[in-house]
Amino acid sequence: MSIEKVKAYFSSLGEAERILEFAQSTATVELAAEAVGCTPGMIAKSMTFLVDGAPLLVVLAGDVRVDNHKFKAAFHRKGRMIPFDAVEGYIGHAPGGVCPFCLKEGVPVYLDASLHRFETVYPAAGNDHSAIRLTPEELYAFAGAAGWVDIAKTAQ
Repeated sequence: MSIEKVKAYFSSLGEAERILEFAQSTATVELAAEAVGCTPGMIAKSMTFLVDGAPLLVVLAGDVRVDNHKFKAAFHRKGRMIPFDAVEGYIGHAPGGVCPFCLKEGVPVYLDASLHRFETVYPAAGNDHSAIRLTPEELYAFAGAAGWVDIAKTAQ
């Protein structure tokens, strides 16, 4: 189970108490925000892409969408979403519980600038009934992020 890997990882860092588990599903931004008791923007959603056939994970604020032009500018290639039934094979976590921790070897993680609006964000913790409370800077460090990007659509 992916959550067990994530729990072991955070336990090794002395941070296991940050993981939150819920009876209700946290598989979508809306469900996660309801379970956590926060705004949808504070949910750090992990989006998975294939760029030239290689997987890539980007974590964005839950209330934004990806701007395809900005994505191409940031990664110098067009990306496409990993199909739902292939996400776990590429990333190591099933949809609804995808998070930037304990990924398959070689999957780079980037964080979107949209997360900077919040003092606290809540990414999943390896399954569709979990979250973990972190600052954006802690998320960057614990995820071993490759960098910050700006790929979110500007609010209209």
